[in-house]
Amino acid sequence: MSIAAATTLALTTGTIAAPAAHTTDDPVEVVVNGDDVRADNVNGLTYKGLGVLSCNSTSNLLMDYKAEHPARYWQLIRVLFGGKNPLINHVKVEMGSDTNTSTGSDPATMRTADELADASRSPGFQLAADAKTVNPRLKVSILRWVMPQWVQTEWNKGTGTDEMYKWYKETILDAYEKYGYMVDYVNPDTNETRTPDISFVKWYKNALVNDTDFADPRYGLTPRQQKAAAKAYHDIRITASDENTTKNIGPALLTDAELFGMVDAVGYHYTTDDRLDGTPESATYRPYTKLATGDNTYGQDKEVWYSEGVGSFGWTDYRVNNTEGPGGASTGIGGVQSALDLANRSVKSYANSKRTHYIFQPAIGSFYEGAQYSHKELVSARDPWSGHLHYDAAVYVMQHFTQFAKTGWENDTNTAGIWRTVPEASYSGVSGTENVDGSNGAPSYMTLADPAKKDFSTIAVNDSDRFRTYRIKAENMNLGGDPTMEVWETRAADAGQAYDANFKHLAAQIRPDGDGYYVYTVKPRSIVTFTTLDKSHDNATRQRLPESGNRTVLDTDATGKKHNTRDKVLYADDFGYEEEGRVQVGTGNGARKVSQPYLESRGNQPRYMVDQTGAWEVGENASGDNVLYQYMDQSMKDTGAWNRNTPNTTVGDFRWENYKATVDVSFPPDTDGGLAALGVRQQKGMAIADAAYNVRIGPNGVWTFYEYGKAVSTGTVAASDAYRLAIEAKGATITTYIDGKPVATYQDPTPQTEGRVKLGTDFHKIAFDNLKVEKVDGYTPYASAQLDSMDGSIAYEGTWSRKASLGDAMDWYRSTSTSTTAGASFTVPFTGTGIDVIGGNDGSAVLDVYVDGKLTAKDVKTAATDKRLATYALRGLPEGKHTARFVLKSGKIVLDAFNAISGDVDGTVDTTPIHTALDEIGSPAQDDYTADSWALFASAFSAAKAAVSGQKGLDIIGVEQITDRLDKAYDGLVRKDGSAR
Repeated sequence: MSIAAATTLALTTGTIAAPAAHTTDDPVEVVVNGDDVRADNVNGLTYKGLGVLSCNSTSNLLMDYKAEHPARYWQLIRVLFGGKNPLINHVKVEMGSDTNTSTGSDPATMRTADELADASRSPGFQLAADAKTVNPRLKVSILRWVMPQWVQTEWNKGTGTDEMYKWYKETILDAYEKYGYMVDYVNPDTNETRTPDISFVKWYKNALVNDTDFADPRYGLTPRQQKAAAKAYHDIRITASDENTTKNIGPALLTDAELFGMVDAVGYHYTTDDRLDGTPESATYRPYTKLATGDNTYGQDKEVWYSEGVGSFGWTDYRVNNTEGPGGASTGIGGVQSALDLANRSVKSYANSKRTHYIFQPAIGSFYEGAQYSHKELVSARDPWSGHLHYDAAVYVMQHFTQFAKTGWENDTNTAGIWRTVPEASYSGVSGTENVDGSNGAPSYMTLADPAKKDFSTIAVNDSDRFRTYRIKAENMNLGGDPTMEVWETRAADAGQAYDANFKHLAAQIRPDGDGYYVYTVKPRSIVTFTTLDKSHDNATRQRLPESGNRTVLDTDATGKKHNTRDKVLYADDFGYEEEGRVQVGTGNGARKVSQPYLESRGNQPRYMVDQTGAWEVGENASGDNVLYQYMDQSMKDTGAWNRNTPNTTVGDFRWENYKATVDVSFPPDTDGGLAALGVRQQKGMAIADAAYNVRIGPNGVWTFYEYGKAVSTGTVAASDAYRLAIEAKGATITTYIDGKPVATYQDPTPQTEGRVKLGTDFHKIAFDNLKVEKVDGYTPYASAQLDSMDGSIAYEGTWSRKASLGDAMDWYRSTSTSTTAGASFTVPFTGTGIDVIGGNDGSAVLDVYVDGKLTAKDVKTAATDKRLATYALRGLPEGKHTARFVLKSGKIVLDAFNAISGDVDGTVDTTPIHTALDEIGSPAQDDYTADSWALFASAFSAAKAAVSGQKGLDIIGVEQITDRLDKAYDGLVRKDGSAR
C-alpha cells in the first residue's frame, strides 16, 4: 500500500472529534470525559508548557545582572524556571554568527574552523545552565539562522555539510564540557525556512547516531566524560523545521516514512492554525493535528510546538489605561497583543493545530530599548546597574496554564504523570491567526487532565466586554470524595483597587449542581482556571511576583562599578575588570554552581554592551593588557544577516543627556585598513549611524563627523595607528575631539538631547580602550526618571485616543496618547528641574504650559520630531516636586513619554543673561497692565529673580529658557487701554 493511501485509510477510521462550535450567547458547555484522556499518547498530547528563546542579543544583559545583582538574577531564575510547577521548561538557543538577525547579534561560538568552540560567549547556553540548577529536567534545544562565514562559504558550494556538522557538534560538546548538560533537541535546518532541507535533516540525523569520535582533544572531554557524552549525544532528538510563512514539514513527515522516523518534534511560528489544503484524507489537511494525535498511517504521535511566538507587547501596567474598548473604555489586561491575547494564542494554537508547547521570543527582554522589536516580553531586564526587573502581568496569565497541571516531557516508561491535553474539551472561536482578537465574545478554553484521571484543569479566556457562563461536567473521571472545584482568576483592577489586586487569585470554590455541572460566569477581560486540584493553601500558587525595584540612572565612579553621583564620571570601562568579583555559574547539569573569574564566566564578553553587529570581545593586546576588540574582519564579513550593518555595539543609559564620551582606538599593525567610530545620544536603531552624533576615523588620519548618517564635516589629522576620540554633547552644541584637540563644532538647530554611547568599526580587527563618559560643567547630565504617557499618575482631560494594540516598537512600551482637540490637556507629576515631552510629532501642536498651577509659557510651539525625541522641553525650574499641566491650543500632539530632568549640575553656572534681562526690564507697574498678561509676566519675573539668587539645580540650558520666557512675557504685556507695552 502506498503511504498516501495508508494515510487516507488511517484518517478515515478514527480521528479525534473537536467540540462543536458554540453560539455567541448560550452558556459554554464543556464535558471532560475520562475516556478522552489519552494516557497512551506520550508525545503529541502531553502538555510541555512554555519555553524561552535566547537569540540575537535578547539575553545579552542577563550576564551583567548576574554579576552586578546576583540575588535578583537568581530570584529571576527561580521565578521563571523553578518550583514544582515551573513556568518555563525549555531554553531554545538560536546560535549566533556575530551578525544581526533581529534585535542585535549573538556571538559565534566558532569564528573560524580552527577556533575551539566557546559556548560561554552565548548567554543562552549559560541561561540554560543556570536554569537547570532549579529545574534539572529543563530541555535545551539549538538551531541556526545565519552561519559563520567559514561554514557559509562551503555551504554555498553545496559541500558544507561537514562544516555545519562540526560547528554544531563542537558547540554542543563545549556546552556539555562547561555546563554538564547535553542539548536535547537540534534543528539542523535554517530558522524560518520556507523550504525545509529534508535531505540535510536526514544526513544530519544519520551523522549524529553513527558518530563515534568523542576523544578528539578539541572537545576537551576526559575519558570518563567521553563515554557519557557519546550516549547522551546519540540520544539528541531532531526538530523541524521552524517555518514561519509556510507549513511544509507536516505533510512531508506524513508522506515520507524515513523522515517520520527521524524527526521527533515539529514546530512553526506566528500562527495558530493548521494547514487546511486538499481533502480531509490528504496529507496537507490538518497535518499537524494528525501528527500530534497519532491519527496517521504510522499510528504514532509527534510533538508539535508553537516554536516561536511573541510575549506581551508593551507593559500591562500601562496598557490598562488604553481607550480601545467600546465607547473609549479600557480593555483591561486584554486586547490585541495583550496578556490575554497570549493566552488565546496558546488556546487557539492547541485547539486548531494541537500544539502543546509555546516558546516566547523572548520571555526575557534583556537588551537595550530602541532595538527592533522592543517590548514584547514577559520580563524586562534592561538596567543591570540598577537591578531593575519588570515582571509583566502576562506572567500571572501564563501561570494559569502551568501552575494547575504537571507539565513537561513524559519519560520512557510513561510514568512521569505529565498531564494530557484533551482535544474534545478544548475550543477557540476567537478571530485572527497571529494577533488574535477575542472581542467577538466567542468561547476560548483548553483542558488539561491527569493521565490517571484524578484531576483536571480547564483554562477559559474571555477577552471581550461580555460576561460568559461556563458549564463544566466531569464524566468517567476519578475525582475522589471531594468534587470541589477552585476558580482562579486574573483580570485588571476595579476602581480604587491596587493594580495587581485581581491577579491570579482564588475567586470561588464551586461544587457540581444537581445535573453534575460546575457553573460559573467568567467576567469580561479575564482569564480563569477551573481546577479540581486543591491549590487554595499552596504558597507557590499564591506567591506574588517580585517588585521591580528602582530604575536608577547609570552614574558610577571611575571604576564603572560603584554607583556614585558626586564625581564627574558617568561611566568608565578599561576592560580589565579588576573591580569585578567572581561569578556563580550553573554546571553539572544543574547539580551545582561553580565560582568563576568574571571574564571567564562570560566568554570574555564586555560589561553592559549590547552588540548590534560584530564580534566584540575582551582580549590581550601586545603589551598584555586587556582591551576591547572587534574581531569580525574581512574573512568573516560575508555572512547572511537580516539587518546588514557594519560592526557596532551600544552601552549606557537612554536618559544620559549632556556628557563627553572618550575612547582610545587602535589599529593593529597587520591591518590593511580599518575604521573606528564613536557615537553619542543613541536612542533607537542598530547601526553606528543611529547615534545622533558620531565621528569615524581611519589609520590614514581622515575623519568625518556625522549627524546620524549625514556627513557634516570632515578633515585630516596625522596618520597614526592609534587615536583618542571624544565627542562632547551639551545642549545643541556638539564638539568632536581627536587626541585632545577640538576638530569640529556643530550647532544643531533641532538637537537630539538624550541617549547612549556607541562604538563602531568596519570589517577589520580594531581595539578600543579606556572608555569614559563624563559630566559637562554647567549642564545637567541626565533625566532622572521617565514616565510613560500611559502611566496612571498622568491626568488627561478632554478627548484623547490612547492606543496600545499594534503599537510601534519605537514608541516606548508600544503605546501613545494622541489628541487633536483644542482645550485637551495632560497633567504630569515629576521631580526635577524640567521635563521633556517625548513623541513622534509633526510640529503642529501649540501649547500653554502651567507649572504648579501658574501659567509659565503661553502659545509655545512644538518641534517636528521623530519617535523617542522631545517635541517640547521645559527647563529652569527649582529642583523639587512639580506638577506640569499642558493645554493643547491647536494642532495635533502625540505623547509617548515624559523625562524628568535631574538637578545634578557640576561647576559654576553663569546667570548673567538673566541679570541683564532683569536690568533691562526694571520694575513695571502691575496696575498698568491687564490681569492675564501680567500673570504670565509675574510668573516669569519671579522665576528669574529666584534663579539669580542661587537656585539649586540650575544649568545653562535652564538659564537660557528662563531668560527667553522672561523676555517673551515682558514683550507680551498688554496695557489696560489695549495698547502694546
